[in-house]
Amino acid sequence: MTRTQVPFPSPATLKRFPHIHDDPSTLSHALDPFTITTSTGFLPYQTAPSELPEAFKALASLVERLPVVKLDGTPGLLATYELGPATEAELTDLTDEVEKLKLPNGEWDRFTIAAVFRDYTFLASSYLLEPCWENWCKNPDQGYGLGRDLLPKSVARPMYRCAQILDLPPFMSYAASYALFNYTLADHSKGLEEYSNLRLIRAFERGLDPKSSEAGFILTHVDMVKETGALISGALKVIDTLEQHGPRPDINDGFREILKAMEKIEASMEDMWGNSKPAEYLSFRVFIFGITNQSMFPNGVIYDGVEDNKPLNFRGESGANDSIVSPPLLSLPLPSIPPNTTNQPLLPHRSPSSTISAKSPCPQPPSPRSSTNSAPTAPTPHREFLTYVREKAEEIGVQEYSIQDSETAVLFLRTLNHVRSFRWRHWLFAREYIIRRTPHPTATGGSPIVTWLPNQLSAVMELMISIYDRYLAPKEGVTIVDGQEDLIASHRKQVEPMMELVRDQKEKLAKEVEKWCQERGV
Repeated sequence: MTRTQVPFPSPATLKRFPHIHDDPSTLSHALDPFTITTSTGFLPYQTAPSELPEAFKALASLVERLPVVKLDGTPGLLATYELGPATEAELTDLTDEVEKLKLPNGEWDRFTIAAVFRDYTFLASSYLLEPCWENWCKNPDQGYGLGRDLLPKSVARPMYRCAQILDLPPFMSYAASYALFNYTLADHSKGLEEYSNLRLIRAFERGLDPKSSEAGFILTHVDMVKETGALISGALKVIDTLEQHGPRPDINDGFREILKAMEKIEASMEDMWGNSKPAEYLSFRVFIFGITNQSMFPNGVIYDGVEDNKPLNFRGESGANDSIVSPPLLSLPLPSIPPNTTNQPLLPHRSPSSTISAKSPCPQPPSPRSSTNSAPTAPTPHREFLTYVREKAEEIGVQEYSIQDSETAVLFLRTLNHVRSFRWRHWLFAREYIIRRTPHPTATGGSPIVTWLPNQLSAVMELMISIYDRYLAPKEGVTIVDGQEDLIASHRKQVEPMMELVRDQKEKLAKEVEKWCQERGV
């Protein structure tokens, strides 16, 4: 079979993801905004709306006025701790207006609904965490104190309804709220190529200034995710070619495509240090905590008019929720949860502890799917794609196939090494932006701040060492057949420095985590 005879993507993939190669500009707004294409990757297929329909002008007014520093440089509602009273006085329950957000053909206008959802989540987080912000500003040494534990009906019910339609938890999420559906372009004709062209739509602190640390923190994530189209394409090339018994060189090309994308993603990731100053992170971080596993919400939050007013708990926004973090093609082992641990976050490909009830404040709600992949707050198309790739990779044995040939094994290891490098840098961010600056024990998503990221990092390093030792490492008594051992030795030399770094880093990480745990009494 020649290299050009294998259909790509395969008919099975096209049936499962019919829009994977579509022009994003032609896609209907009835589709989930995060419908995946090979050109937009994990970003929304079109830039998010920055304005809301007229019926939601009261909501728009509040989120425009809420930042500590507004776009015009004047103080906003959070600067004077007046967001809560303003919300209670100005906003009515607009759930019925959410029901009207449909296209002419009667389908949900999910793109507009997602924008409305984004703005409700900004308002909800601001409302619930405003007392923590005030306490942090006035008494920083005393921690965050307590947040509000009752979300008004005017926020809770319409946000909940939007979440049902979009199949998301009714709380601020990384992709659908804070980051990936929260950017626009200063000049749309220039597109995403230049970081300086990116702007935030909503912000808590000073993020409407594109040079602020809040803007830099969010927009750096956008700049990274814009490169994920090649991750999609490369992963599909590997699994589709292997499933159809295509030639190994094509599979190797798929890995090379992934490697090129990861190089660009990591280059953008490294820019975080300059785009968002570590010393300024904790201030806007106040507003992105969740309402589970957090001292600010010991009893969860009551959503007035929702779920029979029973307290609810949802995890907070976190860059760790990004779909880049756990590439399913590589079949990475999942870090184990220690026994009797109640505050571990959701692992990739496991169901969330809190999902939206089928009960609805409105008639005939759709039944939200539980999150079976990626982070609990990941958009449905992300979860479905990552689940598909992971299950297919395990079914056809991508890892086993890769280590049967030394060239492919090297490409597989180099791909794993980018995951290691990505997670190592993420750990450095957590250490320098958070751990060194606050004793608060949990991350915004609810995970243990000291141990969770190292657990994930250790998992990929252990897998790399295992693969190298099993296949590429020198073996005693090896018989050379047709020069095969010479070829393996040649490929081994390409990764030996990399593997030496991995072993050293693994030992260094263990010592560092032990030190932090001892200092914090973990």
